[in-house]
Amino acid sequence: MVSEYLQGLYEPVTDEHDAPATVVAGEIPTELRGMYVRNGPNPRFAPVGHYHWFDGDGMVHGVALTDTGARYVNRYVKSAAFAEETKAGASLWRGLMEPFDPTSLRTPDKDTANTDLVWWSGRLLTSWYLGGTPIHVSTPGLETLGPETMGGALTSNMGAHSKVDPRTGELVFYDFSRLEPPFLQVGVANAHGQLERLVPIDISGPRFFHDIAITEHYTILLDLPMVWDVDKLRAGKRRIRFDPESPARFGVLARNATTDKTQWFEVPACYIYHTINAYEEGSEIVLHACRVDNPLPKSREPTPDTRARLEFLELYPVLWEWRLDRSTGQARERQLDDAASEFPRINDDRLGVRTRHSYNPRVANEPTLLFDGIIKYDLTSGSGRAHDFGPDRFGDEPVFVPRPGATEDDDGWLVTFVHDRREGTSELLVIDARNIEAEPVARIRVPARVPIGFHAAWVPREGI
Repeated sequence: MVSEYLQGLYEPVTDEHDAPATVVAGEIPTELRGMYVRNGPNPRFAPVGHYHWFDGDGMVHGVALTDTGARYVNRYVKSAAFAEETKAGASLWRGLMEPFDPTSLRTPDKDTANTDLVWWSGRLLTSWYLGGTPIHVSTPGLETLGPETMGGALTSNMGAHSKVDPRTGELVFYDFSRLEPPFLQVGVANAHGQLERLVPIDISGPRFFHDIAITEHYTILLDLPMVWDVDKLRAGKRRIRFDPESPARFGVLARNATTDKTQWFEVPACYIYHTINAYEEGSEIVLHACRVDNPLPKSREPTPDTRARLEFLELYPVLWEWRLDRSTGQARERQLDDAASEFPRINDDRLGVRTRHSYNPRVANEPTLLFDGIIKYDLTSGSGRAHDFGPDRFGDEPVFVPRPGATEDDDGWLVTFVHDRREGTSELLVIDARNIEAEPVARIRVPARVPIGFHAAWVPREGI
């Protein structure tokens, strides 16, 4: 049986393009110049065995908006594994759902750099959700330039969702790819592309991490009770366990720390794929994120009520707030809404300081992970208003692009791909973030179908 994540909106594409894109409605704002780029899985060769959506080779799609118009580009991320399979002319790795040979000299999982994108120190980097080699790709051509080594100083892997401090230009990242201590490391690189430090963090075993958060002075670590079954891994099987009886822990580590001086806060068990933002308020760290009560479905077989099933994972994340008091060591939490949303974004100029709004893609009532709109949340009250993509239209992760000279955190545009299931077409949408419920400011038809994918970034005008 062919995976749902190889069909329809997810079906891989085989061609790479560099061609004009056409405005089909509205106008591109004259101040909006830069490039929307989005990463995602796109297997080049037929998968070996059962395919999981996370397995596909990385492919970056982008639309550059310049004074001469819009231009669409897509390119494979040519990682070391991609090159090895290209030479062989076939898939060499089995995917996440398949057993592997633990005695093989080849790594059990193919590092595809297919998950995230970050614009840092004048370069665009791709990264992988299990922690791998970050890959530097060019802009606007999206050609693979090679591994990012930070001048040869980077000795660890890098997980997805590293953070760039908009005030200092620092990159804060983490690595959880080791099955022996240290199971977690936190790194900081400066705005000039140089690694400053890599700090080992003492946790009890390997975890399935996916994100962090930063404030002006701290890094927030998420030690959650979803863990690798190490015995199964040693036997050549991948299995993740979630323990609803164990607490979740948030760690607060000073950004300038050179040793592990993490302060830990316990809260009831949960899982978090993606944080929204964190900031300091007196002695408290305030964190917003999309919380999942239990990421493992009750049954291996889908039911009519199943939503956003990813094989052994099921996504029903909702908006929550946590307050971590560094003076008392106590944590408070509250749920802000009950609508399912994921892949949240904010105005990145406000990352790490208090911001009022977030923009959360709304999880559609579909058996696979699809987003049918974007909820603009007020993070103080939890109230939200939504932009609906329309019938049989589904979007990707948006980016927020501030209007030049803006003083309010919602004065700008949301930019995202939207895919039409009936027509088999893809567009880039530009939405006025202040008027979220209105029709898009511009709809730009790209000259090829773009499969549904993962995470996105904005490359500023000077980057293209």
